[in-house]
Amino acid sequence: MSATRSRANPGGMDVLHALGGNVRPLRERKPPWFKVPPPGGTRYRELTEMIRAENLHTVCQEAACPNVGECWERGTATFMILGDTCTRRCGFCNVKTGKPTWNDPLEPARVARSIARMGLRHAVITSVDRDDLPDKGASAFVGVIRQVRRQAPGCQVEVLTPDFQGQEMPLAKVIAERPDVFNHNVEVVPRLYPIARRGSQFARSCRVLRLARELGEGEVVTKSGLMVGLGETHDELVDTFAALREHGVQVLTVGQYLRPSERHLPVVRYWHPDEFAALERAAYELGFQHVAAGPLVRSSYHADQHVPQARPGVGPLAASG
Repeated sequence: MSATRSRANPGGMDVLHALGGNVRPLRERKPPWFKVPPPGGTRYRELTEMIRAENLHTVCQEAACPNVGECWERGTATFMILGDTCTRRCGFCNVKTGKPTWNDPLEPARVARSIARMGLRHAVITSVDRDDLPDKGASAFVGVIRQVRRQAPGCQVEVLTPDFQGQEMPLAKVIAERPDVFNHNVEVVPRLYPIARRGSQFARSCRVLRLARELGEGEVVTKSGLMVGLGETHDELVDTFAALREHGVQVLTVGQYLRPSERHLPVVRYWHPDEFAALERAAYELGFQHVAAGPLVRSSYHADQHVPQARPGVGPLAASG
């Protein structure tokens, strides 16, 4: 693989020089707060079979999310549309990259049908980056929103979109459908963008979030998320939170980066739960309406709790809490 296409050495740079030489080894015993039960419950198996039968992709599986067992037992899932191949190569991401070939005009209907069958009250729709498409994939988001409104009208829809390369028209098409939540993750503090998010720009992502808020005219909740563990400081994170608030972001998630393989960026350190609690307090002080911060928090983790719901969740875990 070309050095410029490497996740672990983006652009051929010396990542250890950029992040510092004192990084965590890939295979080591992680702190105890990362222990979660392995997936395999009844609800998990049911959803696995349903998703496989519909030939759908979930970010829970593609990104190796540590919460897949808990979320699926709750009866919630995050669907990834537009295939499983991304046109970008972020240093932290476990989704495969390359030249996408996926083009299924019936995918929105199949996603909505699965959402209806699962009885979800809150569905998250995300996608790989599709910089190869004229509208950057916006029409697929529009199709899913419309189909969910038709097939599962009681389900709230959250979209977790790419930055559409900063183009306004694709974003406007999505917001015009009035998803309940518009989510676009900035992922890392601005200083780490050349290392972790080559092909993306922090300022551009902030503009996307601000424009989504303005186009939504108060009817669409805006949300973003970050990871920690790549050498950022508490102050850098709080400054990033402040920038997001200045751009109208209402909901924030913060979680720990976990290295998927030796081909990805190394972890500099694991943040303690008490440090996440301090980040959560700082974010609330800045005016966020809802903040979820913790070692295993991901952008879609308990997404149904980030906005008011008209009806209770499904599944044994939802019933218990």
